[in-house]
Amino acid sequence: MPTLPDREPTIQELFDLRGRAALVTGGTGHLGSALCRALAEVGAMVVVAGRDAGKCREFAAKLPAPFGARHGGVALDQLDEKSREAGFNAAVEHAAGRLDILVNNAISRAAAAHDLTNVTAAEFDEHLRNNTAYFILARMLRDHAVARSAPASIVNIGSMYGVVGSYPDAYAGVAVASPVQYHALKGGTIHMTRHLAVYWAGDNVRVNCLSPGPFPVPGGIPAEMERRLSTKVPQGRMGLPHELKGALLLFASDAGSYITGQNLLVDGGWTSW
Repeated sequence: MPTLPDREPTIQELFDLRGRAALVTGGTGHLGSALCRALAEVGAMVVVAGRDAGKCREFAAKLPAPFGARHGGVALDQLDEKSREAGFNAAVEHAAGRLDILVNNAISRAAAAHDLTNVTAAEFDEHLRNNTAYFILARMLRDHAVARSAPASIVNIGSMYGVVGSYPDAYAGVAVASPVQYHALKGGTIHMTRHLAVYWAGDNVRVNCLSPGPFPVPGGIPAEMERRLSTKVPQGRMGLPHELKGALLLFASDAGSYITGQNLLVDGGWTSW
């Protein structure tokens, strides 16, 4: 049976990530950049990963470091086996031999322009390879943590579209249908999270999924589509990247020490209808 601590941790202590290191894939993107800032702002050393190492290092240099953390950037193409392994090892090296947190955020969108009417089998399969990458990276972190006899937290980025289908009328006449391959990918991400959490709980490795709702890049979708999507959200608007920061920190920090195998939807109420 677990024993009560001598002193109850304060909320500040629970969310404090000083002394911990996090690897964030796709860390320079629309949502990834906010996730990196969240971790950095509470003291974590952040290793930003992406296909362009220079861009990652440049972004990392601009991250806040209130407690002196030395952030870094590494090249990591998650769909390329050699790049994936080299990028993970480079992140471990930058973090002086220890990684505590993995945020599986990157996604290759090669097939995103095609929907269920015209996506090819090869494009569909290529898209699903993102889940293979999430799993391999998660297993690498799990093995790294076990070898160090240290706890770890893995946060996979899912989507509300891994839980529900899309509304055809939101897309009709203004954009292709929500890509079926994306729904298949994110549904798999969510369930894989549960499976890994069950098997790795005994290793003191927590695995959770953070699923955003509508968080479009400004100007990235037609104005009419954004208007239609907003009518599907109880809060009546699109999400802003910083609105994912608190949820991420809950999963990544000791504030979520008894949370594993969960999928947290940050969707303005979309899935509550």
